[in-house]
Amino acid sequence: MKAIKLLFGFALAATLFTSCETNTIYEEPSISLNQLLHSYDLWYIDINQTVGRGETPFLQIAFTLSFRNGVLYANNNLVGFGPNGQGNGYGIDVGEYDVYDMVLDVYHDVDGYQSFDVYQINKNTIELYNPFNKTSYFLHGYQKSQFDYDFVFYDNIHYFLQEYQAWEKTYVSKKGVLNEFDNENYLQFLAGGNDSEFRSSKDFKISNPNNIYWDYTGLYGVGNISGNKHLKTLTLDYDYFDNEFFELSVINDQRIKLYHPYSGTTYEFTGRGYIEYMRGAEGKSSIVDGKVQSSEVQKKRKQKTEKKDNPRVINRS
Repeated sequence: MKAIKLLFGFALAATLFTSCETNTIYEEPSISLNQLLHSYDLWYIDINQTVGRGETPFLQIAFTLSFRNGVLYANNNLVGFGPNGQGNGYGIDVGEYDVYDMVLDVYHDVDGYQSFDVYQINKNTIELYNPFNKTSYFLHGYQKSQFDYDFVFYDNIHYFLQEYQAWEKTYVSKKGVLNEFDNENYLQFLAGGNDSEFRSSKDFKISNPNNIYWDYTGLYGVGNISGNKHLKTLTLDYDYFDNEFFELSVINDQRIKLYHPYSGTTYEFTGRGYIEYMRGAEGKSSIVDGKVQSSEVQKKRKQKTEKKDNPRVINRS
């Protein structure tokens, strides 16, 4: 995804990815399951419509799935996310699948065998019910030419920040008011949703992100700016000086710009140590003497709606 080559589907964005009460009306499909899965290029996983208290790891981290001639593709990352990005917009190969009747069997490269009962909710919505964890995921089908990659990227930009082991300060504009943040040269955003932990470091020109000494750990938050879908706010909570507030914009897949209104200074940070997710939902990292010991940082999409018991289970009991 590059900021200068984004798709703008504002009409689509008005209806796309809006969480609502799950419609559990089942429509008898007029085509086979294989034909149904192939009828759309991309199936967007609306994580906030998930029903049930369990989790299927590979569905929990993916933004989209694509079913292409027995090969399952997923967009797990926002780096490289776009119609001309990873896998020509379909993402990466994450496994294989097979279908019979209305059952989908997935052989995921990391998670192994997973089986789902499939229900067609409406023309472009399917429910994947996993009987092993009693949880349903709802997928919405789109053709690639109609899919709003741009909206998804900016709506989930906090995950983009987490896809590098570190962000290195590589540019500072002509300074206005001197401020404490001038001394911070590296940032790291840890997984955990829209309000999570960040680290910062005063280290300088460290070639290996694993060798960065993290001086500080605090909380960060990403917010929206009214009237501008491509500009966000970023707040870094520092205990030893005032919270730092920035306007956050994306230059390209590896560079971000932070404008500091108080000082009038613009900083640019470059991502170091790209993390490509195959699963990641149970990945672990350890910190010893302020250094990250593993690049396998936890990552999964978080459901913002309240988890509920799955009526599919109640109906079967």
